[in-house]
Amino acid sequence: MRLAVVSPFLDRRYGTERCIVEQIERLAKQPGWEIHLYSQHVEQVAGVCLDSSPDACSPSGARIIWHRIPDLPGPHLLRYLWWFAANHFYRWRDRRSERVRPDLVYSPGINCADADVIAVHIVFREFYRQVRGELRLRKLPLRSWPLTLHRKLYYLLIMGLEGWIYRNSRIRLAAVSHLAARQLAKHFQRGDVAVIPNAVDAGKFHPLACEQARSSARNRLGLETADFVLLLIGNDWKKKGLDVLLQALALCRNLPLRLLVVGKDDRRGYEEFLRQLGLAERVRFLEPSPDVVQFYAAADAYVGPSREDAYGLPILEAMACGLPVIASARAGASEIIADGKNGLILRNPEDSRELAEHLRRLASDKNLCARLGEAAAATAREHTWDRNAAETWEFLRKAAERKKSAGQGKDCA
Repeated sequence: MRLAVVSPFLDRRYGTERCIVEQIERLAKQPGWEIHLYSQHVEQVAGVCLDSSPDACSPSGARIIWHRIPDLPGPHLLRYLWWFAANHFYRWRDRRSERVRPDLVYSPGINCADADVIAVHIVFREFYRQVRGELRLRKLPLRSWPLTLHRKLYYLLIMGLEGWIYRNSRIRLAAVSHLAARQLAKHFQRGDVAVIPNAVDAGKFHPLACEQARSSARNRLGLETADFVLLLIGNDWKKKGLDVLLQALALCRNLPLRLLVVGKDDRRGYEEFLRQLGLAERVRFLEPSPDVVQFYAAADAYVGPSREDAYGLPILEAMACGLPVIASARAGASEIIADGKNGLILRNPEDSRELAEHLRRLASDKNLCARLGEAAAATAREHTWDRNAAETWEFLRKAAERKKSAGQGKDCA
């Protein structure tokens, strides 16, 4: 099986990309499988050969070959348009020259129009429905118009591509949760979507690892023993529910709560919001790190109040680390949580008072935190990347057989 994987970047610091990395590292070990990465940036992927010639790589037959696509500096929308066009061109060039003729093209999200299989990690049409009211320029200060307009144009572009691509029955879709599968059926009439839930590396994310790293991690971040530390990991903080989390934090001023926000987004608007709420000293923005365990080790609880999230991998990682979690009902990861038993469910991720009540429960009850964390770790151990990769392998194999049969049918016709 020669598989082309199309993703702008791959590394373990981000949820969607971490999922693809875990999958392809395992798929490449299958006899006869060859993985070709078409990406602009690849980091922390085992066994990658930076060469478009398979002969320069390991002769074992289990290869991951990176075909670097050049990046273009500039606004995100422009970079995305460039990426979309450039990866098509480079793959067309390789097919025409007979350098790479893949049996299957696999894309996490919408990266190309000619994918055979797409792993759906977010349905933008559903997300936009949740946030479009906040994107109306007349409700916003003039200084925020450029960023808001840019964000809105990007969402509209992706939604247009979703309608064009996801309705194409030739393309096989795999959702990371039943929530995402229902959204695909609702918006694009796709009742044939496979569900392959995300997973976690229990050898890396586990309670003992966090316990051993806790003291040093909290010292580096200047946290006091009495601080009850909340953690949120992810990009696109609007989608991750940061606004409501900050409002909930403001409702709990009497508690020693601190918040760590790990990810990349525009901090300027939030810094002003923090000053308005009087939370500037309680919230820290941190850059993503390959050593993501340090953030879980420093935390006392994970909060995932996503307004829309097909899964929410950090929720599962936090559970594996033995942290009590608060998960939005609009996050796919909530499907593995029994409310009050191995985590807490935020029924309405736009209700800061409901979220504040959950925060008070955890911050004031150590026994509850310990009980939820222990049960969460047990649940997370059932969701392994080996199982995820095995289900992905079977899904891709069937998709390749279907593609081959369809091609043979055209030849006969």
